[in-house]
Amino acid sequence: MKTAPILLFTYIRLDTLIETVKALKENILAKDSDLYIFSDGPKKEADVQKVNKIRTYLNSIEGFKNVFISESTLNKGLASSIISGVSEVMSFSDSVIVLEDDLITTPNFLTYMNSALHKYEETSKVFSISGYSFDLGAQSKSQEESYFLNRGWSWGWATWKDRWIAVDWNVSDYNTLKNSKNRRRKFAQLGSDVNTMLKRQMEGSLDSWAIRWFYHQFKIDGITLYPLYSKVYNDGWDAHATHTSGSNKRYLPLLDTNHSLNIQFPEIIEVKKKYQNRFLRKMGIKARIFSKLETMFLKTFNSK
Repeated sequence: MKTAPILLFTYIRLDTLIETVKALKENILAKDSDLYIFSDGPKKEADVQKVNKIRTYLNSIEGFKNVFISESTLNKGLASSIISGVSEVMSFSDSVIVLEDDLITTPNFLTYMNSALHKYEETSKVFSISGYSFDLGAQSKSQEESYFLNRGWSWGWATWKDRWIAVDWNVSDYNTLKNSKNRRRKFAQLGSDVNTMLKRQMEGSLDSWAIRWFYHQFKIDGITLYPLYSKVYNDGWDAHATHTSGSNKRYLPLLDTNHSLNIQFPEIIEVKKKYQNRFLRKMGIKARIFSKLETMFLKTFNSK
């Protein structure tokens, strides 16, 4: 099987980075895959030593076809790092698989991602592949192994060059959305958080590549493939995390424990209501409020 290059973005989390690489190396396709690592530069003086430790470790990584390391002297931040890094590799590759340094993958993660990339390469409606999946209350006897949603996710994902290069990262048509109540209501069908996130992005109080990615997906009516049993676990929920914090209860996945390499994918390219409705309950206002209350409780408890 032709394998897509793996892109790994890292900053100062050495502990989770080591676990991310360890899990990734256990994939059967790791030795056949090129690994491109993008190490962001320090944001402040206190981070210099941490970044140096990261880079010392990076030079010891083996177990992949080739390992390429890009070390930034400046702090780009996650959004700029991902946009520039993915664009760089897309200049010579038709597809990519993307991870961050706090994502633990199952041993069949690369098989799942590469198989899906091959399966839907010519199906332009399929905008991306997600390795992570919410626990949507799937029955253990379900014959389905994956499903489609109208929104992507950023915890272990893959896409194709033609989808990526079409994105307007400046969101030059934002005023069209901003001035249309009906348009915003339709966009909210991706989740109760998306309108607020995009508004903050455009006002400069948020720096997210993902919300711009989701907005483009919405505009072209694209869909994302998810595994019923998650191939990714996010291990980045603590005080040292850069972009995740608080309670992770809502995001705990139903992990794949079978690790099958014989993966079946949907032939019908459509979003099924049962999965979309379960997802929206996870991303609805009630769920978000409850998650915030849990986070407040954890902060109060941990401060004692």
